[in-house]
Amino acid sequence: MGRFHRILEPGLNILIPVLDRIRYVQSLKEIVINVPEQSAVTLDNVTLQIDGVLYLRIMDPYKASYGVEDPEYAVTQLAQTTMRSELGKLSLDKVFRERESLNANIVDAINQAADCWGIRCLRYEIKDIHVPPRVKESMQMQVEAERRKRATVLESEGTRESAINVAEGKKQAQILASEAEKAEQINQAAGEASAVLAKAKAKAEAIRILAAALTQHNGDAAASLTVAEQYVSAFSKLAKDSNTILLPSNAGDVTSMVAQAMGVYGALTKAPVPGAQDSVSSRNSRDVQGTNGSLDEELDRVKLS
Repeated sequence: MGRFHRILEPGLNILIPVLDRIRYVQSLKEIVINVPEQSAVTLDNVTLQIDGVLYLRIMDPYKASYGVEDPEYAVTQLAQTTMRSELGKLSLDKVFRERESLNANIVDAINQAADCWGIRCLRYEIKDIHVPPRVKESMQMQVEAERRKRATVLESEGTRESAINVAEGKKQAQILASEAEKAEQINQAAGEASAVLAKAKAKAEAIRILAAALTQHNGDAAASLTVAEQYVSAFSKLAKDSNTILLPSNAGDVTSMVAQAMGVYGALTKAPVPGAQDSVSSRNSRDVQGTNGSLDEELDRVKLS
């Protein structure tokens, strides 16, 4: 008779003709509704064309039938208004980055308003977002500028790393070069010290041999002959490096020069042992007399040469 009586369950139901009549038939399956494309303005005043897909299910058939005239139309309009409201809270960049959070906010807002209609919104998905051509060009330029910026930053970082590596390499090279130079100087100093020591040992050995030779028979005569030879050799090298030379007054008298050198040598030698002086003097005098002839002949030969 036009008044709600009961909800028929699935299966066999008995109705009284004329008195009972089925007024609404509601499907309890999940319903997919396309939300038409609409305009929305973002927080930074960019107009977008956006559409979506709504998934819902009727939870209470009584409320869906008597709570609202057309539940699908009502939910669609609610989804559109909620979507415009949520987009107005976000800037253009965040719309693309936060699509999942935007969908979740729209679902929560629809469920709060559609609870009295016996309808539950399961999920909402944004299908397409259309940006104005000029805004799209600006976004493309921004993307290109960002890419150029990243390329410049990466190139500068590469240059910095390269400079650091080159500086580090030069530092290591200088350290190694200094260590090598230090080792070379140490080795050179050790070699020079060894050479000086070897020269000193050789000179000491030569002095010992010379001292032993001078104490032998005719040692003084041999020393005189050596001094004479060195005197003549020195005269042969005069005026080779410079044309200014200093000569003694008796430069041609080799005998006096040798006698003078031997006198200095004799003054530097130690005094003989007492008791043996006479024997040494007599032996030296005999040796000198015996070698005077040979020494004079040698000096004449040197003068001639």
